[in-house]
Amino acid sequence: MRAVAAIGGGSVIDCGKAVAALAPAPRPMLDHLEVVGRGLPLDAPPLPFVAIPTTAGTGAEVTKNAVIAVPGAGRKVSLRDARMLPLLAIVDPSLTDGCPRGVTLASGLDAITQVIEPYVSTRANRLTDALCRDAVPLGLRALVRLMEGGDAGARDDMAWVSLCGGLALANAGLGAVHGLAGPIGGMTSAADGASSGAAHGAVCGALLPHVLAANSARAEGVAAARLAEVAGWIAEVLGGTAAQAPERLAAWSAAQGLPRLGAMGLAAGDVPEVAALAAGSSSMAGNPVALDSGALIGVVRAAL
Repeated sequence: MRAVAAIGGGSVIDCGKAVAALAPAPRPMLDHLEVVGRGLPLDAPPLPFVAIPTTAGTGAEVTKNAVIAVPGAGRKVSLRDARMLPLLAIVDPSLTDGCPRGVTLASGLDAITQVIEPYVSTRANRLTDALCRDAVPLGLRALVRLMEGGDAGARDDMAWVSLCGGLALANAGLGAVHGLAGPIGGMTSAADGASSGAAHGAVCGALLPHVLAANSARAEGVAAARLAEVAGWIAEVLGGTAAQAPERLAAWSAAQGLPRLGAMGLAAGDVPEVAALAAGSSSMAGNPVALDSGALIGVVRAAL
């Protein structure tokens, strides 16, 4: 019996998913890719697939899609099928012990983003609330501890937050951070495929404070209340007031070494195109408020 096992970070796990899905497929990959392809369902069931993450970030071990960079199109898009969900996921926090500081920071900010966005999503529900409500402050505290030197308990907590994020996004979607991150990742890829583009977690970390600020400025009702909760959790961990939370988060991330989008390869002239591409992203549907092109451009420029 043939099977595929992937041991690594989110990109490795997504690659394993794609290999398992496409090995028995009679069609070329492009027929099944969203946005740049035909988005057709798989004709044959994927090979059995086992995911073993070695970073705490994407939660890809519990999702049914693989994110694929298509440098020629300047996009990162999904290969998606319910049968691509791993048959087995082994989450062992000790496998993240050797992560470099920069990887820990970027992947950790991705994990935190992926419990914040489902919590404030228009599709939030009791299941995702149960996953996210404790995971947001837990992840913030754990990441701060890891940047201060870390301990096994902080690694355990981040692995749990990452897992919660994967389960939550699969059931409530994401938001503008991920809507923007996809085009940015694709547009910073080398056309010849020599570079896979800016690291996804780093892009999410750079965008998160500015998306929170833009959403909070426009939110009403339940969305405003949830965003205020998130701001309060950030303030509890990083100090300051809830109103200062986006600014505090951006400053803390920069102090830990997180680069700005310009340093990751995004050019100022590409910002309007990023906003236009993000507007059509499936992730944008979960954002708690409608952000028009001007708002999206403002978010990206603030992170540039």
